[in-house]
Formats: sequence, structure tokens, C-alpha cells
Amino acid sequence: MVTNAEVRTHWEREACGTDRGVVGELPPGSREWFEEIERFRYDVEGYIHSVAQFTRHHGKTILEVGVGAGTDHLQWARAGCRCFGVDLTDAAIETTRARLALYGLQSELQRIDAESLPFETGRFDVVYSWGVIHHSARPDRIIAEIHRVLKPGGLFIGMMYSRRSITALRFWIRYALLRGRPWRTIRDVLAVHVESPGTKAYRVRELRELFAAFRSVTAKPVLTAADTSDWPRWISRFFPDDWGWFITVSAEK
Repeated sequence: MVTNAEVRTHWEREACGTDRGVVGELPPGSREWFEEIERFRYDVEGYIHSVAQFTRHHGKTILEVGVGAGTDHLQWARAGCRCFGVDLTDAAIETTRARLALYGLQSELQRIDAESLPFETGRFDVVYSWGVIHHSARPDRIIAEIHRVLKPGGLFIGMMYSRRSITALRFWIRYALLRGRPWRTIRDVLAVHVESPGTKAYRVRELRELFAAFRSVTAKPVLTAADTSDWPRWISRFFPDDWGWFITVSAEK
């Protein structure tokens, strides 16, 4: 079983979303560097705004689990939320802190393992986590902790990967079928070859089961650029969202 120490080692190399393919030769930590990270993220994943609805939560206390490069965290702060953020890596915490400082904004940021959150029960109005929980050794523990720290009626908003997606199938074809190992499962391929060690992906039904302690759960697949980029537009325009790599989740405690 992959440990969170191994996951941390991977992501300490650089905060998620800050690789050279995104920022080019821009000076790390500069305003231009951060703004290019933001431009790229929302060009590719513009639907984040419609899912998170940052401004709708003005004045609320929010926790982000896995702040990465701080792009979404900045939106929560701009929206007038009281912000808290945790991440498994120093790289993400330092990047996010520097980013907020550029804009005169603040958040209480901590490097911790989210499988054990250092907050009292019922602390937050909103917990947000975009593409993070599926990297943990024990996602179920993080979800249980999120449920604990939310207020009654509080809301979880997030995204996790889908195992029944075009992207997952493409990884299986590349790392199993074309290597003469068709017996390898998609689950195994994703755990070994996608981002940090042990990466997981789910079916909608499985996510509803993971969030079963919540009063209501909505899980919706979203077709992403990763799903459509290798296909002609005239074909990919017919792909249903059910084939998407992302599953957005909204769960009310």
C-alpha cells in the first residue's frame, strides 16, 4: 500500500500546476508567474467557477484541503471568505502563502496530513477540495474528517477522478494493452502511472458510498480537455459528460 510519505515526496518537487509546461520561463514566484498559472487553470478548467461558486459563499468560513498553487484559494479569499488551507507539502503551503501576500490577502495555512485534521468538530461552513483526495492513501479517512469539521448543514464541494472515463481508458491502452499486459486493471494502471503513487479513481456509485454519511450527495461527471484533446472536434463534441475524467461532488452534512 502506498503511503502518504511517498505521495508527499512526489508533490514536494513542485506545487501542482506550476510545471514549466504552464509557466514557461517566467520567474518563479513573480506576479506574472502566478497570473499565468491562474490563466492556464481557468482556460482549461473554467467550470471550476460554476461548481465552486466562490462569491456565493462571501463571509463564510472555508477550509481547502490541498491548496496546491493557491489558485482556487485566492478566489475564496477574494470572495471575502475567512480562509483556512491545508496541504501535505511545504511546497504548496509556501506557494499559496506567497501568492496571497502578493494581493494583500490572508489565510491560515498548515502543512498537515488531511487524514487527521487539526480542527474542532463543526468548525466550517464549506470544505473544498479539487482533485486532491484521490491521491491520499486513505481517502475514506479524509472524507470522514471533512464530515466531522463541517457544521450541520455545511457543504463539501470538490472533484475526484473517474475510472469510467476516456482518460482512464487511454492510460490503460498505453500502459497495459500496448505493452502486452491486457490483464492489468485500470485501477492498477492509474495507481502506478498517473501523477503521484497510488492515484485512485472512482465510479459515481462508489463516490456516493464514500460520502454516505452526508445528508445529500450529488456526483456529476464532467468531460475535460484531457478526454477530448486527442480527438477531432467533430467527434469529441458528441462525447457525453458520463465519459469525463472528473466527477464533481457536492455533499451537504
